[in-house]
Amino acid sequence: MNLSATILLAFGMSMDAFAASIGKGATLHKPKFSEALRTGLIFGVIETLTPLIGWGLGMLATQFVLEWNHWIAFVLLVFLGGRMVLEGIRGNDADDEETPHRHGFWLLVTTAIATSLDAMAVGVGLAFLQVNIVATALAIGCATLIMSTLGMMVGRFIGPMLGKRAEILGGVVLISIGMQILYSHFVG
Repeated sequence: MNLSATILLAFGMSMDAFAASIGKGATLHKPKFSEALRTGLIFGVIETLTPLIGWGLGMLATQFVLEWNHWIAFVLLVFLGGRMVLEGIRGNDADDEETPHRHGFWLLVTTAIATSLDAMAVGVGLAFLQVNIVATALAIGCATLIMSTLGMMVGRFIGPMLGKRAEILGGVVLISIGMQILYSHFVG
């Protein structure tokens, strides 16, 4: 795989994390760049690891991974998105001081895992090609770091415009990503 193909793959793999990060940034009370970078690092590290895991699994058990990865991503994203929608509906009367200033580590890790399962599937596919999997995984992780950090900052500006509906919108985005993953699996 040449450099341009690797870069395109890397940024393509980071789009789910970018969309999720916009939602995460919109739900926080004026997130600082340090919080955006923290989110980008968490998403980037996980997005680096998942193609490596997928590559390893591809060497061992291709069929099982390909059969279940879309269902796992779908369930995680719908669960997280549904939780965000419910919290957004319940939190309509909250004032700005109750809006969180940062997301919990495990919530970000779970979201990052859910949005990176497609990278694991790509890793499975890369196991059958002559690619430098470490360089490709690092490229995917760096692109995700950049796009997730950028997404959080975009969400910072969208959040105040959306007000209390930001969390609901973020949840709908996660559910939509999950549905898109499942749809693309069945449609091909």
